[in-house]
Amino acid sequence: MRIASLLEIKKDLKQKTKQELIELILKLTKYKVENKELLAYLLFESAYENHFISKIESEIDLQFAHINFKSNYIINKNIRKIKRYIVKQIRFSKQKETEIALRIHFCKNLVKIQSKYNFNNIRHQMLTRQIEIIRKALAYLHEDLQFDYELELSTVLKQVAH
Repeated sequence: MRIASLLEIKKDLKQKTKQELIELILKLTKYKVENKELLAYLLFESAYENHFISKIESEIDLQFAHINFKSNYIINKNIRKIKRYIVKQIRFSKQKETEIALRIHFCKNLVKIQSKYNFNNIRHQMLTRQIEIIRKALAYLHEDLQFDYELELSTVLKQVAH
């Protein structure tokens, strides 16, 4: 079966009535949870980005609080799960400010875990990689925002050094 191109889909969607479009969207949301989450973000949260960021940050804190500390393997596995959740939320938003804020918050929590429990090279590499991604994303922001986020990032880096 040949999959239609995005252009073909766009042309066909323009010919649909409002009711047909609603039915198509509802069908999409029934089959995949991620589609439903994206639609919920677009409808209810995209207009209130700061509220969305704080909601995701509190969810990140909650997930970090429920990490199982039996072994380094399980800790790392749980942290990777949290990181996947953050990446999904960043994909929904597609705003650099949101991306940077969520990644910095993730790094802060990761530093806390790193300081509470023995040093782990995998977690350190995760932290280093996140900092690299944040620095790349900072280049796309306005200078004032860059300065603010750079200050936040420097506090995280100071915590890593201790």
